[in-house]
Amino acid sequence: MNRLVEKPSRKWSALRADFPVLRQKVHGHPLVYFDNAATSQKPRMVIDALRHYYEHDNSNVHRGIHELSNRATAAYEGARSRVAQFIHAREPAEIVFTRGTTEGINLVAHSWGTEHLKPGDRILLTQMEHHSNLVPWQLLAQRTGAQLLYLPITGRDGLLDLSQLDSYLTQGTKVLAMTHISNTLGTVNPVAEICGRARELGVTTLIDAAQSAGHLCLDVQAIGCDFLAFSGHKLCGPTGIGVLYGRRERLEAMPPYQTGGDMIASVDYDHSTWNQLPHKFEAGTPHIAGAIGLHAAMDYLDAIGRNDIFKHDQELAGYAYDRLSSMKGIQVLGPSTGRAGLVSFLMESVHAHDLVTVADQFGLALRGGHHCNQPLMKLLGIEATARASFYFYNTKVEVDRLVDVLGEIRKLFGS
Repeated sequence: MNRLVEKPSRKWSALRADFPVLRQKVHGHPLVYFDNAATSQKPRMVIDALRHYYEHDNSNVHRGIHELSNRATAAYEGARSRVAQFIHAREPAEIVFTRGTTEGINLVAHSWGTEHLKPGDRILLTQMEHHSNLVPWQLLAQRTGAQLLYLPITGRDGLLDLSQLDSYLTQGTKVLAMTHISNTLGTVNPVAEICGRARELGVTTLIDAAQSAGHLCLDVQAIGCDFLAFSGHKLCGPTGIGVLYGRRERLEAMPPYQTGGDMIASVDYDHSTWNQLPHKFEAGTPHIAGAIGLHAAMDYLDAIGRNDIFKHDQELAGYAYDRLSSMKGIQVLGPSTGRAGLVSFLMESVHAHDLVTVADQFGLALRGGHHCNQPLMKLLGIEATARASFYFYNTKVEVDRLVDVLGEIRKLFGS
C-alpha cells in the first residue's frame, strides 16, 4: 500500500482529526489525553496499515514462497529498513525488532553483559533511570559479580551532575546505560557528549530512547552509542513492537538471547548454528503487523517533522511549567528550562493517586504514581507524583483546562 502522505498542516490542533480516540468524551467531558509518556495515541494511517495487512497480506515471514508470504516478508523487512533510516543506522542489519524498550535492554544485559562482565567490573547508570534500565543491570551484577554505580542528579531540578562524571566514568567501567529523556523529570540528557567521553575509555554504551524516539530526530551515529532501544507504542505505533539498535560489531560478537525458529542457520541433534544478523536475535514468529504499523507511524511523524514536534512539545511543556509553578501549593519537578514534553508535579496535601482519580472525572487522562522510578522517588523524598505528558496533538487550551481542573481539585480537598 502507498505510505506517502501530504505534509499535515502546521496548525497542531488540526492534526487531532487524524486520531479517532481523541473525538470522545469521558465522564461527559471532552477527552484531554495527557498520558503520552505511557503510550501515545494512534493515527488513522497506522490503524489503516494494520487493517490492510490483516485483510490482504496476512502470512508468516521468511519461511514461505507463496505470494502472501512474499508480501508479508517484503513489508516486514521494509519496516526494518525504514527504522534504520529513521535513526540513521548504517544498515538494516543493525536493527533488531523486539517487544519494546524493556526487551531490548534485557537482550543487551543478558547477551552482551553475561559474555563481557566479570567480578569487579563497573556498570554505570544514572539516578533517574526507569526500572527497565535498572533492574536488568541489577540482575546482571548479581550473576557476574560486577558493581553497580549511579551518576548523581543535582536534586529536584533533575539535572545530571556532570561535574562528577569523570570520577564515575573510569577505566574500570565496562558499560554505561542511561536514559535520553527522563520519564519523570523531563530532563533531556546530553547523550552524545557523554557517549563521546565513554568511547574514549572504551566503555560500551546503551541509550534508553523510549521517551525521545517519537519526539526528536535521533542519529545513532552522531550520538555514538553502541546500543539504543525504544518502543513503537510511544511514537504513534502499535503496542508490542520495539527496536534495538546495535553496532554490527557488537551484535556479531553476542550469542542469541532466545532460541527457536528463524534464528538458526542449521540444527542437528547435537548442535546448532545461528542465522546472520539481525535474525539470530528474532526467535519465532515476529510481530509482523507491529513492524508494519511502526513503519506507518514513522512515515506519519516524518511527514509532520520531528524537529517541529520537539519544538512544539518543549513550548507546551514550558507553558505548563510556568502555569503550574505559579499555582499555590503546586511543586513541579525537573528543570525549569529546556525540558521535554512533560511535567511531573506535587499538590500540597493531595496524594497523586487521588488527584489523578478526580481529574479523570473531568475528562483528563493523567498518570499518577512512581512512574517506574521508585529509587528516584525515594531519593527525592516523595512517594508519587502526578504527571501530564504531551504530544503534538495537545494544545495550550488543554493545558489551561488542566490548570482549571487542578484549581477545582484544590478546592475539593481544601488545600
